[in-house]
Amino acid sequence: MSLKCKIPRGTFDILPSESYKWQYITKVFRETSRNFNYREIVTPIFESAGLYERSVGNTSDIVQKEMYKFRDKKGRIFALRPEGTAGIVRAFVENNLDMKNNSSKLYYIGPMFRYERPQKGRYRQHYQYGIENIGSSEPFIDAEVISFGYYFLKKLGLENFKLEINSIGCPNCSQDYNNALVEYYKPYFDDLCQDCKIRIEKNPKRLLDCKVPKCKEISRNAPSMLSYLDDDCREHFDKVQEFLTKINIAFKINPKIVRGLDYYSRTAFEFIDTNLGAQNTLIGGGRYDGLVEQIGGKNIPGIGFAGGFERLILSMETEGVSFGSEQNPDYYLVCLGEKAKDFSLNLLTKIRNAGISVESDFEKKSIKAQMKAADKSNAKYSLILGEDEISQNKIVLKNMKTGDQESILMDNLIEKLH
Repeated sequence: MSLKCKIPRGTFDILPSESYKWQYITKVFRETSRNFNYREIVTPIFESAGLYERSVGNTSDIVQKEMYKFRDKKGRIFALRPEGTAGIVRAFVENNLDMKNNSSKLYYIGPMFRYERPQKGRYRQHYQYGIENIGSSEPFIDAEVISFGYYFLKKLGLENFKLEINSIGCPNCSQDYNNALVEYYKPYFDDLCQDCKIRIEKNPKRLLDCKVPKCKEISRNAPSMLSYLDDDCREHFDKVQEFLTKINIAFKINPKIVRGLDYYSRTAFEFIDTNLGAQNTLIGGGRYDGLVEQIGGKNIPGIGFAGGFERLILSMETEGVSFGSEQNPDYYLVCLGEKAKDFSLNLLTKIRNAGISVESDFEKKSIKAQMKAADKSNAKYSLILGEDEISQNKIVLKNMKTGDQESILMDNLIEKLH
């Protein structure tokens, strides 16, 4: 008896009955990217593990628990990409994109991999869309990146979401805040989860990002980074708010937003679905002004965001938003007899080469079986071809919804089908 293979836990198949939803979201995201003049970049799905350890941070859950790492035949350690930004910044530096025109506004679409507990809206292989704007520290760019996310969600038809923003400061003002966090958490040290006991020494800000209920409760009254911003960070954050207000994008300040990756600085933001449960972040992003230099490039600032297809689909389904229609053929060719079947080979090719969608099934012999298949395919029209039609150089066009039909000269067929 052969062994039945099963899909790995935490992954899923995108079946034909669902793929049109992914295609629709991809189409809208590409359209929005073009509107904002972002161009696509495609990076490998695996990189040197050191790239993520250096950029994402050794204390992050991604590096500590979630990366899929492996050795190649030469003993080098690689990792399946757990997120998109580090690889894109690596490509930006390696290919000197800062020296090329129109190469600072980038978008990407592709799978990411994290070994985490699968749950609704969260998978071990998940698909992300995202943008990166590399080269400017102007707060107007922060507002533009945020507005991209806002208009993308609106363009999909979503209404029940909100924007939350924060500033997590810069290295110049973070130390005092880190000290304040350590002092706040010290009395609760024994109650913290094991990860937070490490974070309090290595990266105190990440204490605010812990999802363990007890740690979340402790963090409720933790000091706010906003009270420790230096003058430059305060002015930058005020300007971001001013620009968002000017372009009529409502927001709420949430001092608890720190994001889960170490490379973030200054602006951090999330678009939250108000209908979903715990896994409710549709888009998350922020500034990473030191990342390019950290990866070996110049001191060039950047900002971006990413979101997951799976959670976005859940959100759209919850709101009853349309994904368009499933892919169906426009026409279904019904052949009566062997002569018609032989004739149809060139006919199908001619129709398809004209950019028209047509389906047929040569295995079904009777007109009843073929018309039933045509109906099941959801084709708008059927094309009926028999020996009489061939001798008259005609074909019958039937409206599958109304039943109306007409004979068309073969010479005029392509023009009529268009």
